[in-house]
Amino acid sequence: MTRSSGYSLSHSYIDRKSHLPFYVQLEEILRAKIEKGELKPGERLPGEIELCQAYAVSRTVVRQALKDLTDEGLILRDKGKGTFVAEPKISESLVQKLTGFYQDMVDRGFTPVTQVLKQEVVPASEKIAGYLGLKPDTPVIEIQRLRFIQDEPIVLVTSFLPYALCPKLIHTDLSRQSLYAFLEKEAGVFIARGRRTIEAVAAGEYEARLLQVERGAPLIKLDSVSYLSDDTPMEYYRAFHRGDRSRFEVELVRTREQIGAKEGPADLPRSNDIVQVR
Repeated sequence: MTRSSGYSLSHSYIDRKSHLPFYVQLEEILRAKIEKGELKPGERLPGEIELCQAYAVSRTVVRQALKDLTDEGLILRDKGKGTFVAEPKISESLVQKLTGFYQDMVDRGFTPVTQVLKQEVVPASEKIAGYLGLKPDTPVIEIQRLRFIQDEPIVLVTSFLPYALCPKLIHTDLSRQSLYAFLEKEAGVFIARGRRTIEAVAAGEYEARLLQVERGAPLIKLDSVSYLSDDTPMEYYRAFHRGDRSRFEVELVRTREQIGAKEGPADLPRSNDIVQVR
């Protein structure tokens, strides 16, 4: 549900003496209003002409500012309807700690809901068998889940786990619980580390329908293999996150072990940044 803008445009102005281009100043004004909550998610911004008049700038300036804010994901432009403040993106941890989506969202104050689309034993394909260190056709549990936050689909994830290591999982209700928590508490399986890759992809027809986006819309794809402490592969999953509603936080860690003695004092490292992968 959208709302018409009710804030005053007169509280900010374009500094004609500033070295910053007018469109950059206008971007910063509108961005500040969004970040301060003066412009709320779903609220419609004033039209281009109104912005031109309010800030005494050309339509070219307004259009460039709105384009940049759209590219940044702060606003959405709906042809024929107007420009609206976008819903804030949901942050997820990428490497800081090894948790699943469910626990990650709970830690951030959300109540995630899962729709289980598939949960059955299937023979491992060559690709899945390779990820899990199994022979092709070995039984694995395939689980496909559509994850929701505040009744909005955010991510479509498909997991594959060796059936022999967690047979109870095939009968487990995962609609309101963490897969990792179940594995640890009920199956005695503790996932110690993981390796994930991330890339941008376009939504296919299937993903678009389930995630309620247009076909070709940007998605963030994660591929992950998780391991037990003895390096046994326990889970492979692929996940498609909505690009308009997701962002990932990455913690970069710098360790002295990677800093060569020739580089200088250990307390003054200068290079070899590494990413700690979960």
